Amino acid sequence: VECRGHLLGRLSSIIAKQLLNGQSVVLVRSEDVNMSGSLYRAKLKYANFKRKKTNSNPRHGPFHQRAPSKILWRTIRGMVPHKTARGAAALDRLKCYEGVPHPFDRKKRMVIPAALKVLRLRPERKFCRLGDLSSLFGWKHQELIGRLEAQRKVKSEAFHKKKTSQVRAKKEAFKKVKVSAEDQKVLEAAGFA
Repeated sequence: VECRGHLLGRLSSIIAKQLLNGQSVVLVRSEDVNMSGSLYRAKLKYANFKRKKTNSNPRHGPFHQRAPSKILWRTIRGMVPHKTARGAAALDRLKCYEGVPHPFDRKKRMVIPAALKVLRLRPERKFCRLGDLSSLFGWKHQELIGRLEAQRKVKSEAFHKKKTSQVRAKKEAFKKVKVSAEDQKVLEAAGFA
């Protein structure tokens, strides 16, 4: 699933349900997930969450992940009964990534209309990106991901141009081709008329 332009909570709840139904899900571009409310509000919420730690030994948890993919993963974990075998198996079927790493840049990606910001959030409402929030709290790779994404977009545009030209050439070839009367009869008999 291409996370860009989706709302965090709505996306998470739909993905959680799919995971529990046995579907394997890969989420890419998690840094571009949107959250409703201003960045300032999200910052206050995350700071409040960051304060919560084990008093006697903070290393025991709760752990406050900074990377967007990990924040998204934890949001989904909260919607899955992760302490049962069924829930743990569901979470094993989930993979989250920032950007679009190698095997997935060649695959078709989906969007989930029920979770899209443009369809779910009124246009005058404030929103923020998960990547910006992560950067404020110590995620260091926003620029790197930006560079890699720029390179990927150049490659994918070249691929798309090549593909469209091939499709067009194929259509033209189909128009020009002439079929003899005998072959036409064979084709009609096979149902390809």
